[in-house]
Amino acid sequence: MSLSANVNEKAGLIWAIADKLTGVYKPHEYGEVILLLTVIRRFDCILAEKKDAVLAKYEQVKNLPMKDILLRNTSGFAFYNVSKYTFERLLDDPDHIEENFRDYLNGFSENVREIIEKFKFDGHITTMANKNILYIVIKEFTSPKANLHPDVISNLEMGYIFEEIIRRFSEAHNEDAGQHYTPREVIQLMVNILFYDDNDVLSGNNVVKTIYDPACGTGGMLSVAEEYLHRLNASTEIIGFGQEINDQTFAICKADMPIKGNNADFIKDGNTLSDDQFEGQTFDYILSNPPFG
Repeated sequence: MSLSANVNEKAGLIWAIADKLTGVYKPHEYGEVILLLTVIRRFDCILAEKKDAVLAKYEQVKNLPMKDILLRNTSGFAFYNVSKYTFERLLDDPDHIEENFRDYLNGFSENVREIIEKFKFDGHITTMANKNILYIVIKEFTSPKANLHPDVISNLEMGYIFEEIIRRFSEAHNEDAGQHYTPREVIQLMVNILFYDDNDVLSGNNVVKTIYDPACGTGGMLSVAEEYLHRLNASTEIIGFGQEINDQTFAICKADMPIKGNNADFIKDGNTLSDDQFEGQTFDYILSNPPFG
C-alpha cells in the first residue's frame, strides 16, 4: 500500500471514531475531541511497554528533586505518565471514567500536560461524561484500528494522519484547509528544491544542520525535510525549529518532537511576525508555507 493510501486509510479509521460524538457534537466540532485523543493515544501506546517500570520508579523517587530526569530515563522518552491508568485500564471502571481519565491525564509529565492545556480539553471531558459517551470514545481508541504505536504507524505517517484529520475538520467547518496544512506532495517538492545541489548535506559525513519553519503547523515540513535527508545521507543530522500561532496545531507539532527523539523546546508558540521567539538566531535553512496563502 502506498504512503498516501495508508495514511488515508488510518486517518479514516480514526475519524470514524467521531461517529460516537454524533448528537453531542456537531461535525465541525469533532476535531476538537479527536485530535487530542489521538495525540494522547499515541503517547499511551509508546509508554505501554515501560508503564509498570515507570510506576515502580515513581514510588522510589517521587519525593526527589531530580525525579523528572529519573522517570524520563526509565520510560526511555522525554515524557512519561505516573498514573496507574492506561487507556485499557480505564475501561475496567466505567462508573468512574471521568475521575479516572482526569487522573490519567494529570499523571503525564509537565511537558505533555502543557500540550494538553493547549487543546482546552477540560470542558470536553465534562461534556462527554455528562452525555455518557466518554467511556465509549475511549473504548474505541483502544481497538486494534487505533493502535498508534510507532511500530505500526511511523512518525512521518502520524504527521500526515494529523494533517488529514485537520483537513477533514476544516472541510466540515467550511474553512480553507490550506490555512492549517500543506499537501505532502507540495512539501516533498519544496524539500527537493531546497537540498537539490547541497553537496555538503547530501554527501558529507556527520554534518549537522538547522532548519526553521516560521509557520510550522503540525510540523509536516520539518518532518519531511528530516526524513528526506536521512534517506539520502544517514549520517546527516538536521535539527528542526518552528513557531506556530494556532494552539492545536502547535500542540500536535510539539507532541511529535519528543516522540521522534527531537527537542520539543525548539517549537515555540505565538505569532512569528509580532512575537518572534527566535529573534537574533540564525539557521542553515528556512522552509515555510505562510498561512492563509
